[in-house]
Amino acid sequence: MPEKETLRRARADKQAGKAPSTQAGEFVREEIHHVREGKHGARSTKQAIAIGLSKARRAGVKLGKPPAGSSEGTKRSAASARRRAGKLASPRRSRATRSALKREPHRTASSKALSRQASSAARRRSASSRRAAAQKAVRTKGPQRRHEAAQKAARTRRRHAAA
Repeated sequence: MPEKETLRRARADKQAGKAPSTQAGEFVREEIHHVREGKHGARSTKQAIAIGLSKARRAGVKLGKPPAGSSEGTKRSAASARRRAGKLASPRRSRATRSALKREPHRTASSKALSRQASSAARRRSASSRRAAAQKAVRTKGPQRRHEAAQKAARTRRRHAAA
């Protein structure tokens, strides 16, 4: 069950007109925190992200189907999560899942692992697709956040110029 704060954040994202993937990002963030604080582990960073996306689908976030190159298992899992939206798993199944995940490593949610996952995911996308996503992000950011982002970018440029 997602935490109340996560649901609140996702709802706020939806009301702000942000994409379903942004709303789902809150659930992925929660999952990464769970792995970091030792609630359970994950076999890979991809698995931690998948658990978060599944939670998002079950919480009613209108995420699309997994991309064409995804495995049959991933597609089946997503379809099942959409079908089961709003329903709880049985206590026995929840316990089994939790105990299986407890045996998995926690290093999969380290900043290094997440960085590696993000880079490899970005490499699979075209430059035009990345650019379009950045432009869309700017459109939905709002003046205050745009100002903060510009300042952060300037700081980063200064830091890299000094190095």
